[in-house]
Amino acid sequence: MGDRLKGKVAVVTGSGQNIGRGIAIAMAKEGAKVVTNNRQPGSTDLILNNPLLKNLKPDVKEWVLEKEKEMRGDAETTAKAIRDLGGEAVPFFGSVADFETAGKLIKTAVDNFGKIDILVNNAGTFERSPIWEMTPETWQYIVGIHLFGTWNCIRHAVGFMKEQRWGRIINCITASGSKNMANYQAAKGGIAGLTKAVARDMWEFGVTCNAYSPSARSRPSLRSVILGTRDKANVESLPPAEAVGPFVVYLATEEAAHVSGSIFKVHGGHVGLFSEPEEIATIDKEGIWTLEELDEQVSGVLLRGYKNQVQVPPR
Repeated sequence: MGDRLKGKVAVVTGSGQNIGRGIAIAMAKEGAKVVTNNRQPGSTDLILNNPLLKNLKPDVKEWVLEKEKEMRGDAETTAKAIRDLGGEAVPFFGSVADFETAGKLIKTAVDNFGKIDILVNNAGTFERSPIWEMTPETWQYIVGIHLFGTWNCIRHAVGFMKEQRWGRIINCITASGSKNMANYQAAKGGIAGLTKAVARDMWEFGVTCNAYSPSARSRPSLRSVILGTRDKANVESLPPAEAVGPFVVYLATEEAAHVSGSIFKVHGGHVGLFSEPEEIATIDKEGIWTLEELDEQVSGVLLRGYKNQVQVPPR
């Protein structure tokens, strides 16, 4: 056990399993008191209940079920793991997509440990659907958990952090695009913008806000195998979920007090800092462009050497 976070209190949403569990345990190993969280006791059965599971080859199905069993857990099992290591932790069950529930989660930290210093917004899930088939319910469900859930927890925590003039908010995003996940990508894009906005608003109060884009073996990656968007070899090549924890812990330390409004990639031993959007080419004239002028200038100057950002051509 270390002491880099000694005396600090952390809330880690979505910490019953995988990446969130690894972050919560890593925080505790550095001395933080932790409130763990997931929606309900016990693991969700999205893998076991998936009708496509039966279509897998026998060896792949056996592998998926074995890994699913290894990855099972909830807020209580993570809290117990922390207590078994000699740390302090309490579980909280409830969906952060609900504003009042998110408030109760933050209050659990304050009631049990006297304050809230660190908030890691890791909770999430996904439901794939082509944009032309996506229902309002699916859209709202995913955006609710990711974007609303992140904002809900931040909104309840920042008052305490502002008053004590210290805090660390660390959000989970994704920097890669996937097909049939417009709801997920929109929510994560919103979190990226929210991260920068919160960083600006809270900087004068000693509160930082950053985001991490993780890549690791997890239950969602097992679901990807079932859905056919990844294969077994691809998932096995991913880093272990606990590899994300150390860098998230670093962002919560005093040594990272100068880091705010930034987005990082965490892939095992690889950590990357994403650049900010910037103009890379321009065209200029006095007055308003005509379409005839743009025909020439856009293709010949502004987009010289341009490659579009999608991997496949339109149908």
